[in-house]
Amino acid sequence: MKVTYFGTTTLLFDDGKDQILFDAHLTRPSLFRYIFSSAESDHDLIDEKIRLHQIDRLKAIFVSHTHHDHVLDAPFIAKRCNAVIYGSKSAMNVGRGGDVPEENLVEFKANETYEVGDFRITVIPSLHSKPTILNNDLGETIDEPLKQPARLRDYKEGGSYDFYVEAHGKKYMIRPSFNYIEHQMDGYQADVLFLGVAGLAKADEETEKNFFRETVEKLQPELIIPVHWDNFFSSLRKPAKGMIPLVEKTEVVFHKMAKYCEQHDIHFLVQIPLTSIEI
Repeated sequence: MKVTYFGTTTLLFDDGKDQILFDAHLTRPSLFRYIFSSAESDHDLIDEKIRLHQIDRLKAIFVSHTHHDHVLDAPFIAKRCNAVIYGSKSAMNVGRGGDVPEENLVEFKANETYEVGDFRITVIPSLHSKPTILNNDLGETIDEPLKQPARLRDYKEGGSYDFYVEAHGKKYMIRPSFNYIEHQMDGYQADVLFLGVAGLAKADEETEKNFFRETVEKLQPELIIPVHWDNFFSSLRKPAKGMIPLVEKTEVVFHKMAKYCEQHDIHFLVQIPLTSIEI
């Protein structure tokens, strides 16, 4: 399996036959735009990435939740690649606002499994990380088609989900947010865990212990790849860098993750945005 990371939680899975995108955020508007203005998909940048990464067999886009840094570019990519958007009711309204045809919109159901080519993707209810000044809309939904340009704060959370991906004898868990529902991972096992770590640096010892217990210890992965560690207000045209220090100390996140994986004999890999790996 070839996995390409575009930063934040945007992951492209490619089994050589079909491609599946998990979340869709390549445009990455600045923090200034988030606070003071509106934004729309950067068509030129997306077309460039589609060409450079040979995204020519994209069948589906699965949206974990509808904050802008997870869904902003889903409509444009879906139309450009004739792919189907799978997501919550809020994700459907983002798609409709971008004029995605209804036949390319699938409102998924929690705990249901969807088959796309040789992929089996199970949608698992999850929890967003704790609210901050930038994401204090947890539980709010997008109830009407959301057209661009739009204020980034118009992208309400709309419910959060994890994705359990089974393909070609391997199992992958994609958990975008630093949070958990107790016992939600019971019965699941993953070879690779893509783990949202935004919030780990500031977590106290008890929170950190519980988080690892309800994710890593339940799933027993051989490899952990962190996601949501980079500064998603910084353009993909610029060098990758960690979160804004006032929000998160990325070096502390990596230290905590490396220490945990060292103690538990788990491989730990930091994937830089715009790079691909073979798993």
